[in-house]
Amino acid sequence: MKVTTAALPLLPLCQRLLPGLPALPGLPGLPGLPGLTSLAGLPGRLTGLSMTLLKASALEVAILAGHLLLYPSGIIQERRSASALPPAESDDPHTSPPAPRLPAPTSPPVILLHGFIDNRSVFLLLRRSLAQHGRHQIESLNYSPLTCDIRTAAELLGRHVEEICERTGSERVDVVGHSLGGLIARYYVQRLGGDLRVRTLVTLGTPHAGTRVVPLANAHPIVRQMRPGSAVLEELTLPSPGCRTQFVSFWSDLDRVMDPLETACLDHPDLSVQNVRVSGIGHLALPVHPAVATGIREALDTVAPQTGNGRGERAGGLTVA
Repeated sequence: MKVTTAALPLLPLCQRLLPGLPALPGLPGLPGLPGLTSLAGLPGRLTGLSMTLLKASALEVAILAGHLLLYPSGIIQERRSASALPPAESDDPHTSPPAPRLPAPTSPPVILLHGFIDNRSVFLLLRRSLAQHGRHQIESLNYSPLTCDIRTAAELLGRHVEEICERTGSERVDVVGHSLGGLIARYYVQRLGGDLRVRTLVTLGTPHAGTRVVPLANAHPIVRQMRPGSAVLEELTLPSPGCRTQFVSFWSDLDRVMDPLETACLDHPDLSVQNVRVSGIGHLALPVHPAVATGIREALDTVAPQTGNGRGERAGGLTVA
């Protein structure tokens, strides 16, 4: 490939698009200029990047279309299952003895919490995956699209958690929150004492540090609470000593709802956090893709030490495209 000085103005842009380009020795006549000898492979890299973006975008459109069809089915709050507690023993000698009680499940109930302007229908495939792998106590909470305050939604989640614990006899629950749902659950855990009830909180594409996407959406109060520097997000940076909840945050390198992308990583000195990078899919695919569902199951089945790591460490990653 012939390189001329006409290409020099493009080099900073290329290096920004491909931050992995190494600093290499300069070419004759261009001493010390980094990255020039890697330009030969630039078209192939850009083609690969474009194909990945194209696939991810097509998947997002397909998921959005399917979700619009399913959306009406999730508007109504789901019916609650009967209590898992055994029936009381009868003193009547003529009644048949109760059937032997099955061993209590070792896994706590799972609560699924959807994102902004959404409902429980987004978790159809994830719910099925969890149920197929032994999670039979799964419930979704719908909060109103008119909800204007993360704090209010977190209080609603707290009442929902208490009701589930009373009905099932479980002392703790696991929570999976997509986007805004993860932020609501985090507020409940950190600011409303929810760490006593929530064993593991898995967040999917949640703006832990705030997102700057779609400035015009600031007309909605709850969107303003998801902006960097909001009062709610500042509350979440306050100390949370002794927090008992284990956090696992999945974030995607192609999530266009997160701006910047790293805002979906959770970093707090008092929390036990694992950040998992997902490569190849966008925001809408996080609660739908089977590879992410596998990662969620593994996160829920893994009980980590309940101590803060101080850095929000990365815990490997998933490549799904």
